[in-house]
Amino acid sequence: MAVANGVASTYARRAGDSSANSLPGPRPGCSIEGVAINLPNLRAAHAEAVDRALSGVGFALFTLNLDHLAKIRSDPKFRSAYQRAALVTADGWPVVWLANRRGAKLERTCGADLVEPICESAALHGIPVFFVGPERNSQISAILALERRHPGLRVAGASAPNISKVPSLQEVEAVARMVNESGARLCFVCLGAPKQELLADALAPLCKGVGFLCVGAALDFISGRSRRAPRWLQRSRLEWLWRLVGDPKRMAVRYLLSAYVFLLLILGSETADAMRCL
Repeated sequence: MAVANGVASTYARRAGDSSANSLPGPRPGCSIEGVAINLPNLRAAHAEAVDRALSGVGFALFTLNLDHLAKIRSDPKFRSAYQRAALVTADGWPVVWLANRRGAKLERTCGADLVEPICESAALHGIPVFFVGPERNSQISAILALERRHPGLRVAGASAPNISKVPSLQEVEAVARMVNESGARLCFVCLGAPKQELLADALAPLCKGVGFLCVGAALDFISGRSRRAPRWLQRSRLEWLWRLVGDPKRMAVRYLLSAYVFLLLILGSETADAMRCL
């Protein structure tokens, strides 16, 4: 999965361009619960992240799923972080369905699918990367695997900090110091929601020119600590069932709440459609 030609050509055009830090964001394709989804698919997310890294433009990239939508409704800090994010994808078939019903043309793009292609492009272009989380053993195993798969990958640093659910100022500043001293241009944050989004949102203004990508359990999948659903289950839109069977105690409550929020969003959309017809 080599970097798109447009990314390299954009970098060539912008070499020495003092206006690179004002790189505009992509246009929103759809808004759900006040969150603008502006990356339509994996290819666009990959190209945009690498383009910004090459241009020295910082960002935070979040992947919106139903669990996040439920948290957005109940957590003002999480909602604010999402609204400040420069880049947002649709993660999960329900979010894609809701967006497409509103006229957008989106494809499912989750954090676990972003790490490998972006690391390949980072190795190709010499972009240094940093990793925050998950726990140390899984992190080390995943980084070694990524370095084997993508020769030339420059891992500027890694940290497995014990971050609070709502990161404190001291925790944020400690991570920001490590990222800035490392010289990284991309940072994968692998702590799970809402912690990773809140941390990335707080780090972005402290780490100028660094792109923060919230990728959840991606490194646990790469290290083999966790096993992702087989491709046929993903294509059948049944990855949620795989996760439920694997961790029923934790996931059952999450999915019940997510289903409730999904129903509310459907009813809200139908009501809006009916009002437009009056």
